[in-house]
Amino acid sequence: MIFFALFLATVAAGIVATFAIATFTLQAAIDPMDQAVFWGFAVLASGIAAFGAILPALIAVGLAEAFAIRSVLIYALAGAVIMLIGYYSAGFASTYSESIDAPPPVISRAAEIAAAVGVVFGLTYWAIAGRRAGAWWRAPAKAG
Repeated sequence: MIFFALFLATVAAGIVATFAIATFTLQAAIDPMDQAVFWGFAVLASGIAAFGAILPALIAVGLAEAFAIRSVLIYALAGAVIMLIGYYSAGFASTYSESIDAPPPVISRAAEIAAAVGVVFGLTYWAIAGRRAGAWWRAPAKAG
């Protein structure tokens, strides 16, 4: 069940990431070839991101199962933290444009998208497997 939930959470996160990025980048792209290239790269990037985040996600799932953590808030927060750590460690946050008119934003739009994708990942995993975390450790109660 854990691996199935991780797979579906990855798919949900990839869908959200693709649509969030498409919302901000495809506004002016009318050419069908540009859109096809974008969607192809979006699917590829979602798969690569899922592969890169699988080890931290497995560690978080192991801890949640061991301590029987079932809080939806913890899963959403853990997903956001894992995605933000991945985002900043990949070096995406180091690119900014210097301007004398306005300072750079404290949190960029891409970092907000990464956090939101992590929240979707955590919530999807919780809905499938996390709300019963640690239940398989306990023996069933004896009747009477």
